Amino acid sequence: MLINVKKSACIRFGLRSKNTCTNVVSVGVNIDWVTSTRYLGVYFESSVRFKCSFSKNKAGFYRSFNAIFGKIGRCASEEVVFALIKTKCLPVLLYGTEVCPTNAADLQSMQFTINGVIIKFIWYHVSKLLSRSK
Repeated sequence: MLINVKKSACIRFGLRSKNTCTNVVSVGVNIDWVTSTRYLGVYFESSVRFKCSFSKNKAGFYRSFNAIFGKIGRCASEEVVFALIKTKCLPVLLYGTEVCPTNAADLQSMQFTINGVIIKFIWYHVSKLLSRSK
């Protein structure tokens, strides 16, 4: 079976994750050693313990929220926008959390992301109400 070396990478987990390793060669080409890689949409980081990175998830969450809020957030009701956030944005943020170990910092970071979006939404609607009352 042939290995596609352009799509392959080596990553190391465990106590010796920082140690340099010998080159892995397939079909006469070296496979690169990396500190982070993606597999099935989940980003893994090399560390002492098995660790996942959720920074791409957060960026995708913000991107999907801004797309929704930029198109319909100003004219749709709050219920519609929150339903869209729940069905379209939250799955992007929470993708892979079932299979990756999450620590308190990861959970707090995700909560901060959600809170920031809610605050932005509320701030917009409050400022809109205040401008109407003038």
